[in-house]
Amino acid sequence: MSTVTVTGSPAPAPARTARPEYKVTGRRVLRSEWAKLWSLRSTWITLGLGLLFLVAFGVIAAAHYKSELDSGRPLHRDDVAATALSLSVFGTNFAQLALGVLGVLITAGEYSTGMIRSTLAAVPRRLPVLWSKASVFGLVALVVATAGVFVAFTIDSGIVSGTPAALTMSHSGVVRSLFGAGLYLGLVGVIGTALGALLRSVAGGISVLVASLMLVPGLISLLPSSWQDNISPYLPSNAGESMFALTHDATSLSPGAGLAVFLGWTVLALAGAAYRLVRTDA
Repeated sequence: MSTVTVTGSPAPAPARTARPEYKVTGRRVLRSEWAKLWSLRSTWITLGLGLLFLVAFGVIAAAHYKSELDSGRPLHRDDVAATALSLSVFGTNFAQLALGVLGVLITAGEYSTGMIRSTLAAVPRRLPVLWSKASVFGLVALVVATAGVFVAFTIDSGIVSGTPAALTMSHSGVVRSLFGAGLYLGLVGVIGTALGALLRSVAGGISVLVASLMLVPGLISLLPSSWQDNISPYLPSNAGESMFALTHDATSLSPGAGLAVFLGWTVLALAGAAYRLVRTDA
């Protein structure tokens, strides 16, 4: 008697779920850089300091002007021509350091930690990383700076109301100057980002930034006056200041010319960063 063994057919293996293919697009790189920016504690701290510098130093300058005026003593030479606008943008000299340093940290910080290798592995074309970092932080710096100068001007207008420095938003050139100050600080943030990518060193990027905005103008002032008149208006900080100055003289650029010159410096820094990013390894 024979026994027949029936062998069942093996069960089909479960079908593998195909993993979706992700393309690297400009929008996704922007979203990635946006997420990285706000994941850093230094972002919140430094942006807060930049906003504080703009408002606090602007208010302090206006309060100092009002106290000198009320004291009956002759005004200091620098305060004679002061306006609510010039007092409210007094803090830009300090805010530019905070925003510029944060821009350096955003790019150079990735090189110091080695995270840039992961970033460039995810975005092999490289340049979209630089454009995204610069545009994301430049926009954030622009918004924070513009909000800061408008708040400072609103407070300062109330402090110096009824004095020779009094101005209102309706005064010719005020709104343009306030937006110009915000745009200047936003572009300073972009330059900081470019310097961080170009030098790949936090200390080096900050040093060049501070030298460009603060030390070089002081050195130029040691040159003969004829040289100063030809060089000084085209320095980054002086060209930037002309963007938000209410009045101009023969030794300064017009707002449009100042913007063009400062944009030229910004493009130059970005071009240097892009060249090194493409030509050299991380």
